[in-house]
Amino acid sequence: MSERFSVRIEDSGEVFSCTGEQNLLRAMEVLGRRGIPVGCRGGGCGVCKVRVTEGQFSTRKMSRACLSAEEERDGVILACKVFAASDLSLRVVGGLSKALARPRY
Repeated sequence: MSERFSVRIEDSGEVFSCTGEQNLLRAMEVLGRRGIPVGCRGGGCGVCKVRVTEGQFSTRKMSRACLSAEEERDGVILACKVFAASDLSLRVVGGLSKALARPRY
């Protein structure tokens, strides 16, 4: 059985678990959780852009149309192309991030 890691979304306070074999976006969706905006699920739209603030991870190839090399060096990645190697903490930085920070009445 694969090791499970905890993923915390700082913007919403949502926490979910994933294995090192699941990308973060898929792990969140499988558990019925929310917090990271979902777009194409294939690395081509940039909607699921996040900044990892704590933890270790690996990535798969990401479209430079959605993510610059500089952003990637600064820890900004696409959640659909990221695999946890430890517990992670992240912030949503994509275009839909403001919707997550709005207070709910």
